[in-house]
Amino acid sequence: MSRRGNCWDNAPMERWFRSFKYEWMTYGGYVDFESAVNDVKDYVMYYNHIRPHSYNQGLPPILAEKTYRGLLN
Repeated sequence: MSRRGNCWDNAPMERWFRSFKYEWMTYGGYVDFESAVNDVKDYVMYYNHIRPHSYNQGLPPILAEKTYRGLLN
C-alpha cells in the first residue's frame, strides 16, 4: 500500500505499466477479459526473461539475478 502523499511508492508499477502499454498492449484495447489476462501473462514472461533492461547492463532481470547470485556458469 502506498503511503498518502508519497508518489515514489508507486513508481516501479507505474513504470512497468507504461512499458506494457507502449511495447505490448494492442491498439484499441482487448475484446474480452480472458485475452487481456493472457496478454499480461505473456508480457510478464517477456519482461522478466527476454526484455533487456538498461539498469542491468542490458540483461533481463532473471539472468541478472542469476549472475548476481553466482548461479550462472
